Amino acid sequence: MNPTNDPTWLHFDLHGMVGVRVQASAPTARQLRTMMGRFEVDHDVPPDIVVSSDREVMVDAAVIEDELAYNADGVEFRHEHVQVLRLGSSLHVRGAGELLTTVLPLLDVAMVERRAAMIHAATVGHEDGAVALPAAGGTGKTSTIAKLVRRPGFSFMGDDWGFVTADGRLLNYEKPMFIKPHHKPIYPHLFQGSRKPLVPVRLSRPIGRFTTIVHPHIVRYPQLADLARRLSPEHRIVSAQQALPGVPVTRSAPLRLAVFIERYEGARTRVSERDTDWMAQRMIGNFHIEMPGFSRDVLAGLAATSHLSLGSFLGAKARTIEAALAGVPTYVLQVPSVYSPDIASDDIVMVVEDLLGRRADAERAPSGTSVA
Repeated sequence: MNPTNDPTWLHFDLHGMVGVRVQASAPTARQLRTMMGRFEVDHDVPPDIVVSSDREVMVDAAVIEDELAYNADGVEFRHEHVQVLRLGSSLHVRGAGELLTTVLPLLDVAMVERRAAMIHAATVGHEDGAVALPAAGGTGKTSTIAKLVRRPGFSFMGDDWGFVTADGRLLNYEKPMFIKPHHKPIYPHLFQGSRKPLVPVRLSRPIGRFTTIVHPHIVRYPQLADLARRLSPEHRIVSAQQALPGVPVTRSAPLRLAVFIERYEGARTRVSERDTDWMAQRMIGNFHIEMPGFSRDVLAGLAATSHLSLGSFLGAKARTIEAALAGVPTYVLQVPSVYSPDIASDDIVMVVEDLLGRRADAERAPSGTSVA
């Protein structure tokens, strides 16, 4: 099977570093096109990751109970009806299920092989540079993005995922944004007119927990998963252009500042400096824990069957992030957990602007002069 020059395949070029080919007729094609649409191109891309619905017979397969079957080419996750094969330099994902959860960790693997790394963070451009705000889900990234990009000198890069490269660049991932009931004060235009009804704010978290429980079962049926995602009363999926009309988008810029944001059980917002190693490890751990459960299972399954050295992969990712952070100020920003996303994002914006101001002052100061 060779999709080159075949119009029945979708092609995605991720910053000229990783090419993803998706069989247009695959049940999961619609969802992958939604989540990677800003990278779609009308020409062939390298087959770094190839996604199709046709599974192959696992010849001479060994098994791990009834969960995994594997041979020299790859591994099959039997309960999810998904195969991951390494054929030459290409990673092939095959199956009839919803395959985003399979592709996501492989995208990180492919990026690390090219000295880049995927992170879970809000990302913005600022003048000639960029800022990464890694954080767990529910911390206030989407609210913070809306306020930052309305400030002079800021531009949008992404509200959830991004990439850093060993040569110190931050690359964007302009995926659709998930707007929830508590975002109404920050994105009021998205709640005007006839729109899909959303649950009250007080029910958003319980329904979100329920969604997490049923997600591993729904993903076996991609059309149902896509429908459930679009009709869920917990959130509304919109493009960045809908959420942030007229806001400029930055695709790539030198990384100038990294601030890890976390909620804590304290009474006031506080910020402290951290070293590069601390930030690199937190970025790796945060991305890993924020992946869907099956995405983590994919990495574990590949490692358990000798198709991925997990230690080598994570070590290479750490070295890539450390190189990206070389010379970059890194901080942890702790915001009280009792703050609403609206209030929390006000504090985050204030701190980010202050830290950027300090960096600018330090760059302007004569050599040997300290900046308070």
